[in-house]
Amino acid sequence: MKMMKRTKQQDQNKKGTKHSSLIVRWISIVSLTIMVSFIVFSVVIYTFVGQQSIGQQKETSNQMVVQLNGNLSSIPTELQIANVVPALTPSAKKVLQGDPVISQDGRSTNAFNDNLLSSLTNPDLNVVVYNLQQEDVFDNGSEDMIPAFKNFKGEYKQEQTFRNHRQVLITYQKVRSIRTGKLTGYIVVLNRMSYYNGLMKNLLKWMVRISIIAIVLFTAIAFIIVLDIVKPIKEMSKVAREVNDDPNSTARIADFHRHDELQELAVSFNQMLDRMQRYIDQQKEFVGDVSHELRTPVAVIEGHLNMLERWGKDDPEILNESIKASLQEAKRMQHLIQEMLDLTRAEQINVQYPNAVTKASEVLNRVVSDLSLVHQDFTISLDMDDLPQDTEIQIYQGHLEQLLVILIDNGIKYSTDRKQMNVSAGLSQDEVNIIVQDFGEGISKVDQDKIFNRFYRVDKARTREKGGNGLGLSIAQKLVTSYHGKISVESVEGQGSQFKIVFPALTKQQAAKLRKRDDK
Repeated sequence: MKMMKRTKQQDQNKKGTKHSSLIVRWISIVSLTIMVSFIVFSVVIYTFVGQQSIGQQKETSNQMVVQLNGNLSSIPTELQIANVVPALTPSAKKVLQGDPVISQDGRSTNAFNDNLLSSLTNPDLNVVVYNLQQEDVFDNGSEDMIPAFKNFKGEYKQEQTFRNHRQVLITYQKVRSIRTGKLTGYIVVLNRMSYYNGLMKNLLKWMVRISIIAIVLFTAIAFIIVLDIVKPIKEMSKVAREVNDDPNSTARIADFHRHDELQELAVSFNQMLDRMQRYIDQQKEFVGDVSHELRTPVAVIEGHLNMLERWGKDDPEILNESIKASLQEAKRMQHLIQEMLDLTRAEQINVQYPNAVTKASEVLNRVVSDLSLVHQDFTISLDMDDLPQDTEIQIYQGHLEQLLVILIDNGIKYSTDRKQMNVSAGLSQDEVNIIVQDFGEGISKVDQDKIFNRFYRVDKARTREKGGNGLGLSIAQKLVTSYHGKISVESVEGQGSQFKIVFPALTKQQAAKLRKRDDK
């Protein structure tokens, strides 16, 4: 007992671990998805902002190079200190010649208003002008920030590099005299890109912070969502285990009060369990009915065989009587088993024939015609004046035939002196009404509520004489209800009975849709 308890406890612990691992797995997947999404998003934004900002820095450097080149290209000889400084700006030349930066009347000269000089005073831009011997003839920066000269192909080159762990932009430009076209020197502009480096550093810092906050926040939200999803799944799993342990369990999934696929799955799961339960109940009923109904004929046959074994086989009359009685009981057992199989199949219509469509008038004509030939001593009339020929109902053709045969045979079986049966059909308010009327013994009010029960007989003695097992009307009711129809009876003792069947009439579109499903 202790070992069994431990085993059950271990199984429960394993199941709990499985559920926990499922939650952890879901949350891990969601968190990883969110993290990857944010990383991709951040990289895209970071790259986009970086490209826009670096574009502005390149434009600033290029403008500086163009201004310098425009001034220096007017020098016809090799660039030297003596000709570079005066050429950079006329205002600078005046200052170099000894004119004051600020005039005596307090107004400044053009030296510090000049665009080029304004650019040269930009702390981010370090400019160096080299001569052909690669000697520094002009610069505006400190020695540690003066960009070194580097040979390059072509007239122009621009590159990004790192200096003191910061990105810098270096632009190289050859200077040619506009008069002679000869190379006179080189311009090198180093852009420290302080704004760009600060912007990208702050952007990265804030993106990391926002990403961490967002990942934590959305992971918490994902945890709540996953729990909301896993909880119904755990409930369904619990019910499935209970039903698996006990097929007769009535455990069902509770209403989740939600309008999503999980609620639909729960409803479908409950419907499946209900159907399984019906099949189990049908099996039990079938076994119980067989054991109950076959007990009598088996006992009769066994009695006759015992009698023959003891002394009856020596008496030809007893032998003949026993053989006839045994054959009669065997035939009745065969008929009973067939009816019980029909009853079981009638309860599984929605599985076997879910999309069957039949023209009611064709089946009515055929069944009445066939039974009129079989029972020539009866007058079986058919009235279908109120039923259009193309009216269709959702029922398998063979089942409608079986249904009509059961009702007509039942009326003939319990007929009296008036050998007549009336069958009529009509269409009323999108419903097909079929009425089978006999003029026989009739059914009392008490029995009318019970005649559709399995193995119920109004008069058991007379029913056994007529060969009935009390299953015909049960089969009829199951067939009708399985196809979403209704069956009822009205009867007066001594005057006869009238059975009424009602089926929903199908429109042409509904019939075509069902046929299309049936063809798949």
